[in-house]
Amino acid sequence: MQDEPTPVELTKAVADFLRNDIAPLVSGHQAFKLRVGINALDLVVRQLTQAEASDAAEEARLTALLGSTGSLFELNRELAEKVADGALDLSTPGVREHLWQTTLDKVAVDQPNYASYKREAGRGGDDA
Repeated sequence: MQDEPTPVELTKAVADFLRNDIAPLVSGHQAFKLRVGINALDLVVRQLTQAEASDAAEEARLTALLGSTGSLFELNRELAEKVADGALDLSTPGVREHLWQTTLDKVAVDQPNYASYKREAGRGGDDA
């Protein structure tokens, strides 16, 4: 076990330093590149803090939906194959809900400030 600070704490600290101490000092193209870097660090923090749980939930939904086990990659491949060959579609119980929740979980990591995501996440599980 590593001592503190954790990778999340380190990444947040660098992003905050760049955002609060460096960003006010640059302009133009350099400011744009700095914002890209800060956004990338923020994305890494969200991946480190959220992706494991959302991946586990996705795997559990797929296991229940497909009735089989495997890696997340394998289960997603199986889902895609069953959709492609017509064995599953949006009318299949659980498919629509799984796809919607997976999309919300991915956007929560990738673009949590996206207005449509905020609206849909705030609906609390209403139908898509």
